[in-house]
Amino acid sequence: MDLQARLHQVEELVRNARSMPLSSSVLVSRQELLELIEGMREVLPEELKQARWVVKDREETLEKARREAEDILAQARTERSRLVSKTEVIRAANREADRIVEEAKESARQMRLEVEDYVDSKLANFEVVLQKTLAAVERGRERLRGRLDADRLAEPEGEETEGVEEAEREL
Repeated sequence: MDLQARLHQVEELVRNARSMPLSSSVLVSRQELLELIEGMREVLPEELKQARWVVKDREETLEKARREAEDILAQARTERSRLVSKTEVIRAANREADRIVEEAKESARQMRLEVEDYVDSKLANFEVVLQKTLAAVERGRERLRGRLDADRLAEPEGEETEGVEEAEREL
């Protein structure tokens, strides 16, 4: 189960918790909530492991592209050396070698850009998941703070039952 699903379970646990009479507080099973939090802790390292894998994959792909570029450059140099016999052949060889070198550089640059785009998209997805998680936690904390503030403000001082009835409707 992924982190999003576990957060959804925590949210459902709070939403479906039994309400305290005449209060906006709820009773939540400590054990159940702790188990859900522990489950999130177990999932989070997997998400981080996946992000590290993406970065490692990117580095391996860049290294492979560098090796290929070096091989292409070595082939171009070898080819250029072989063609150094006559003036016209030399000029043609130099032009061809330069073209191959430029193609190799462009190919390596293109591969690097594609790998960076791929890694960036994976990291962006991971960032979105983390932002949603943070937003869910923040909303939960705000709800808890709102309920605590509401409990403090609703201290009974001879007020009519109308305020109590309204609080019960909100629950």
